[in-house]
Amino acid sequence: MIHPIRPVILAAAAAATFATAAPARAEPTLAPHRAVYELKLRETRGSSSVDQIRGRIVYEFTGAPCEGYALSFRQVTEIGNSEGETNVSDLRSATWEDGAAKSFRFTAQNYLNQQLEKDTDGRAERGADAVKVTISKPEKSDKGFGEETLFPTEHLRKILEAAERGDKLLSAAVYDGSEDGDKVYDTLTVIGKPETAEPANLEAAAKTPELAKATRWPVSVSYFERGKAPDRDKKDSGGEQTPIYAMSFDLYDNGVSRAMKIDYGDFVLDGELKELKFLKATVCK
Repeated sequence: MIHPIRPVILAAAAAATFATAAPARAEPTLAPHRAVYELKLRETRGSSSVDQIRGRIVYEFTGAPCEGYALSFRQVTEIGNSEGETNVSDLRSATWEDGAAKSFRFTAQNYLNQQLEKDTDGRAERGADAVKVTISKPEKSDKGFGEETLFPTEHLRKILEAAERGDKLLSAAVYDGSEDGDKVYDTLTVIGKPETAEPANLEAAAKTPELAKATRWPVSVSYFERGKAPDRDKKDSGGEQTPIYAMSFDLYDNGVSRAMKIDYGDFVLDGELKELKFLKATVCK
């Protein structure tokens, strides 16, 4: 799952009731892979002065439960406005997450027009009753978050587990080290029906044996300021909460994503899968 593109699993009451009687499901197996997405402007909203955007995401995911998961991410975006001005944003990040989601390390640099605007570095450790974050950049600080907080790969696994169960919603607090590394985001994931037939708009890069055999789900993940996510138990609670941003995509059962849409509020980007290469997987003993 791309993060530019974040616990609490929303299981149905019946699923919770019969959990002890149901056979145990194997944890999702995430495929190491390198994916390249081409970004294009889909639409603008309101008073946004943005009139053209193009860019690219390079996403490389490796690892296994026994050695942890490493993610290298780079998003370069060229943004033009109605006054003829153009700015280039270059976000580079690298993370490592323990296979048991006990530890998480992150580093990120954000450049604007080739000038370093932000440099972030830190780590998070899960204790018995809290997640402790130690930030070394941009400023040294310590933070503490609730034990229910998920790390990014753990969040992806929870989404896939919920999809396999047939759950339609997943609510989770997620820590990913973004911004200054000092925030947890509330997320709400909406999961559609599973699909196996090849979609009509399938990108050439996605025509691989690995994806041809995989189940996929249409997924939408919205990210909210802490405490501002909709209350799923209140039917009329979803009309006023506005996410910081939202992503929708097709998510395969091996963790690969395609057909992305990234909604930043003022504008929306499409992300087309242009390259996909599966990497050698580690066999855990």
